[in-house]
Amino acid sequence: MNLVSVIIPYYKKKQYISKTLNSVRIQSYRNLEIILIYDDKNKDDLKFIKKLALKDKRIKLVINKYNHGVGNARNLGVKISKGKYIAFLDADDIWLKHKISKQFTFMIKNRKDFTHTSYSVVNDNNLVISKRTARDFLCLDDLIKSCDIGLSTVMLKKSLLKKNKFPTLKTKEDFVLWLRLLSNNIKIYGLDLNLVLWKKGQNSLSSSTIQKILDGYRVYNVYMKYNFIKSIYYLICLSFNYLKK
Repeated sequence: MNLVSVIIPYYKKKQYISKTLNSVRIQSYRNLEIILIYDDKNKDDLKFIKKLALKDKRIKLVINKYNHGVGNARNLGVKISKGKYIAFLDADDIWLKHKISKQFTFMIKNRKDFTHTSYSVVNDNNLVISKRTARDFLCLDDLIKSCDIGLSTVMLKKSLLKKNKFPTLKTKEDFVLWLRLLSNNIKIYGLDLNLVLWKKGQNSLSSSTIQKILDGYRVYNVYMKYNFIKSIYYLICLSFNYLKK
């Protein structure tokens, strides 16, 4: 049974992290390494997080002195991980019990190196408000206009990340990585099983929207190296598809 490294960055998610961690601890697939990265210069939550980490010997707590951002935190997790496979999980999302088991079986049986699953979008009361269906992304054009991969559903071979990392962005950092992998002819396969609850938080809508627009433009202009007109075109497509969800 291959070791799967689960990478969870933590930043001000105290009200959610207990359930998130517990959803990993009770996975039917037991050979897990749980890398929890405390990425906050404010250490007010650290005592609480340390207590949670003591509940399972598979949890490895990494404490960043400063806030390095979620992308850099995940890159650090990948770097120190020992598993052949990597699974990502945000600190407010929840896995269903057989998430890793079913996904791993699918990957081995079908010889896939990168998969994602379907998931439910839930509110703060864990009530399902919508669902997302996983599908295959076999080339860059399949994904370029809409980020349709839930980060907390992703599992992939660690070897794919040797030359590919998350960029330093506040949002859309995962979108950039998926586009980079597709640009390198790495195919992404969808497992249409609903195995994750993705939390839609009540953040400041105006500030988060502005940030997403700015980062969306950077995805195309800075990282994909598209010119201004092409970047604006894809940004409009991205925004339109986001509103449709």
